[in-house]
Amino acid sequence: MNKNQYINREISWLRFNERVLQESADKRVPLIERLRFLGIFSNNLDEFFKVRYATVKRIVQAGKSGKSVLGGEKAKDLLEEITNIVIRQQKESLVILQEIEEELEKENIFLIDETEIQEHQEEFLRSYFVQKVSPALMTIILDEHTEFPTLKDTAAYLAVRMVLIDEAGSPSGQEARRYALIEIPREINRFIELPREGQRNYIILLDDLIRYCLRSIFNMFSYSSISAHMIKITRDAELDIDNDLSKSFIEKISSSVENRKISDPVRFVYDSSIEPDTLKFLQDKMNIQDTDSVIPGGRYHNRRDYMGFPSLGRADLMYKKITPLPVKGLSLEGSLFERIGRKDYLQYAPYHSFMYVIKFLREAALDPKVRTINITLYRLANNSQVAASLINAAKNGKQVTVQIELQARFDEQANIQYAEQLQEEGVRLIFGVRGLKVHSKICLIEREEGEGLRRYGFISTGNFNEDTARIYTDYTLFTAHEAILKELNKVFGFFETTYKINKYKHLIVSPHYTRSRFKKLIYREIKNAKEGKEAYIQIKMNSLTSYDMVDLLYQASNAGVRIQLIIRGICCLVPGVPGMSENIEAISIVDKFLEHPRIFIFGNDGDPRVFISSADWMTRNLDYRVEVGCPIYDPQIRQELIDTFDISWKDNVKARVFNVEQDNEYRRNDAPAFRSQFEMYDYYVRKLKQGSEGP
Repeated sequence: MNKNQYINREISWLRFNERVLQESADKRVPLIERLRFLGIFSNNLDEFFKVRYATVKRIVQAGKSGKSVLGGEKAKDLLEEITNIVIRQQKESLVILQEIEEELEKENIFLIDETEIQEHQEEFLRSYFVQKVSPALMTIILDEHTEFPTLKDTAAYLAVRMVLIDEAGSPSGQEARRYALIEIPREINRFIELPREGQRNYIILLDDLIRYCLRSIFNMFSYSSISAHMIKITRDAELDIDNDLSKSFIEKISSSVENRKISDPVRFVYDSSIEPDTLKFLQDKMNIQDTDSVIPGGRYHNRRDYMGFPSLGRADLMYKKITPLPVKGLSLEGSLFERIGRKDYLQYAPYHSFMYVIKFLREAALDPKVRTINITLYRLANNSQVAASLINAAKNGKQVTVQIELQARFDEQANIQYAEQLQEEGVRLIFGVRGLKVHSKICLIEREEGEGLRRYGFISTGNFNEDTARIYTDYTLFTAHEAILKELNKVFGFFETTYKINKYKHLIVSPHYTRSRFKKLIYREIKNAKEGKEAYIQIKMNSLTSYDMVDLLYQASNAGVRIQLIIRGICCLVPGVPGMSENIEAISIVDKFLEHPRIFIFGNDGDPRVFISSADWMTRNLDYRVEVGCPIYDPQIRQELIDTFDISWKDNVKARVFNVEQDNEYRRNDAPAFRSQFEMYDYYVRKLKQGSEGP
């Protein structure tokens, strides 16, 4: 494998997270939003170490090189490269945070620490500590003889060091040092707003309030000095599911999620100003070696909390909220079944209201003619109206079948709770296919009409989640197309009869057909190009990591097929290399909303074929998950999807160019500034103004 032929997926992921960090540095981004991007950057990094770094570390511990699965790079070398990149990014993030704080001060927003508390603020803060913080604190005294506690994954701790005073009143020697750990309570807001003073807003982090009250916490000790520095560990988050046949699948997943709490640490982050003796004490107690991913950081960890930085009533320092638009011709007032029965409709959240999904399920729950509802669930909102609608349907006597994915990464516990709730309310549950995650986003409803049943349904690129639908861009196709829905029924049948492999003429379904169907479409473009016909491929998705598909795109490029890729996250393909990928351009867009849809457009000699899908071109999506892609037959919707791709492709404000250097260079050209997410909303506003659609 030629190392220069592919970009390593872990390194590419870190480059993606660097694009998120760029948003926090971009002065065109509203100030509070910049802080929130800093939180997203930190949260992403936590998940990266839990999953991807942990996987590479397992390869090293198994004594393998991993070159065949790591893009030609040895696992041991890759771990070192990752650590170096992360240390650099962490340093950069601290510089950005300081710059943001300076800008906040210009806006009369002051983040103060325990040394900057003014006398008139003391009473409020001490009262806040006594009433809210102190009862929630978990404080553990440490010494050489007590067993060290198991630290929670990515929880933040203050490592406290006291130099004790002996009975004579003077500091003793080495043996007089005493250590403690304080867990930062997650249930208390990290940012404490002090009473406003005129135009001035003051905020102190919970960590600093605890530091301010250290003497109150440790008043039973006599010491000459006391200090507190933050630490945190990240644990391996892979699920190791046992094969005990006496346990239900829910029990197995629950047990595996519980075992994460004691899984191996894969990263140890500490405040770089911590005393050397404290750091050594902690590393010895936790058996963390310098060869592990030990990363010096700043004063504050868990900067993911910045995602929830308070708005302070400063709308001028945040993105202007958009009002989700109606889907043209599809009213939320009348019957959706009646409209969808006549033609297909496309919802593109968050530009369109997500309420169409909720309305569809609510109508199905109440409609006496609806007999069955089948749906897949991957990630749900905290207070899910989707789940409530399905329970409502079951209570009204509908046969409701839910395929819920219990192994949805980091949503396992939430999905277990939803599964138990749904089951208690009479919803029939299916727990997927052994060895496969069900990642498809599909719903199928059967309704009595005339002398038989008619099917209605929707197929989406994203989760049925009201929370993320406000910030993730995703397509959902509502359809009554009988041929498509007949095949959708086959997919639901596969969940229960897994030994039967169905054939599909319309849908593109993983794990059996996605790879081969897309390959066939690419080969057709190669054939057209060689025959001098119009040949192009346009793809928008989250990640491209399958070397097999990358190689085929290289082959298409060499045949003269023009290829445009919009890849938000990981891209293992190297575009623009003469003789290998010179006809391929690739960009990434990171902006206000998280780009999440998957759309595939094949030129087909002037008669474009267009698909939406739940699948990226990653090995897991192609071979180890149940995914569903859908062709777009309605000519208006097909053109709409082509339009939305073109709008994204024209971005010259928030688009970054993929290149050999992997330097996340912004795309710039002589065209007027074109910010695709803002232009997308305007596109749909214009569509609504083009006249009513008629029945």
